[in-house]
Amino acid sequence: MDGILTTVIIVAVIGIIASVMLVVAAKVMYVYEDERIGQVAGCLPGANCGGCGYAGCSDYAKAIVEKGADLDKCAPGGADCVKAIAKVMGVSASAGAAKKAVVKCQGHTCNTGTKFEYQGVTTCSAASKMFGGPGDCAYGCMGLGDCVNACPFGAIQVVDGVARVINEKCTGCGACAKVCPKFVIEIVEDDVKPMVLCNNKDKGAIANKACKASCIGCGKCVKVCEKFEAITLENNLAYIDAEKCKMCRKCEEACPKGAIHGFNFPPKKEKPATAEQQVEQNV
Repeated sequence: MDGILTTVIIVAVIGIIASVMLVVAAKVMYVYEDERIGQVAGCLPGANCGGCGYAGCSDYAKAIVEKGADLDKCAPGGADCVKAIAKVMGVSASAGAAKKAVVKCQGHTCNTGTKFEYQGVTTCSAASKMFGGPGDCAYGCMGLGDCVNACPFGAIQVVDGVARVINEKCTGCGACAKVCPKFVIEIVEDDVKPMVLCNNKDKGAIANKACKASCIGCGKCVKVCEKFEAITLENNLAYIDAEKCKMCRKCEEACPKGAIHGFNFPPKKEKPATAEQQVEQNV
């Protein structure tokens, strides 16, 4: 009986000593963390998409509190997220414009073909290393879905051989653009603008042979925009300067290949029929 009691006492003493040591260690080795980090992290959507440029939401929250990182880097969170973080940080909120992904390619199966049958690993990254990919256009979307797998919001899908963005789901996080080996996906502000939906930098004849919808660098869009100088040709490809663009949409009408598309424009108003057209309609 005395042996059992002695054992219990010894175990109890050891437990008390260990507890005291743990308490002392916790106090001595305690690393202070600003409570605002947890509060800011709670304002973020928790997608951990990496679009902000940090390893995840927690890392971004830490950067905001400790390093003064910009509050508007979380595309999925949007303006509401910026306001919530600003309230925690005690600063004024200034959310940037919403952003969306745009696929600069119209290389559907009806517009372009293939050079060979690819039978390797079904990823864009792997296929692009095989002679630039199986497609006739060396600059276009490969349609094997690396961007689809990278998107944490299910906002992109491959339709008829080309990636297509679902605007209602897209948050502009940029995950799709980072994995595209052909750089055909661009993250842009979600506002009214015309864009060149082509990435081909070959000369006109070669580009035209590769894809029916390619920009051929003919310069007609540049000519109709001489007054504003919003369009330039670089590497046989037209580029539109959004800051100079006056949204007249003349470049769309001038493009013989339909490579320029207007985004978020209201539907065009139908021109009233002329007297001659009305007569023809009544006949």
